[in-house]
Amino acid sequence: MTTVSAIALSLVFLPLGLAKIAAVPVMRQAAAHLGMSTRLYRVVGALEVAGVTGLLAGLSWTPLGGAAATGLALLMAAAAVVHLRHGDPPLRAAPAAVLALIAVTHAAATVS
Repeated sequence: MTTVSAIALSLVFLPLGLAKIAAVPVMRQAAAHLGMSTRLYRVVGALEVAGVTGLLAGLSWTPLGGAAATGLALLMAAAAVVHLRHGDPPLRAAPAAVLALIAVTHAAATVS
């Protein structure tokens, strides 16, 4: 179960993180919509890529995977809050909230 969730989360976060780091136009627009600088959005992307690295390394050393999943869950919870604070409808914040729940589930599975 944890292998599947680690890979699934990695397949979501890696392209998103790399797109933020590369500041592709859609990511620059998203950053501007949320009142964030491109530089800060690149930091978020770097955190996502670091989380992916931790998830994949966690396939060999489980505590690291759990820690990475916890970090990604916190990042996505913050993303959901930012969307809501900027007046986005709840459906716009839902993907971040769902990813946070999946990451928490992965983290919990690594403990047991």
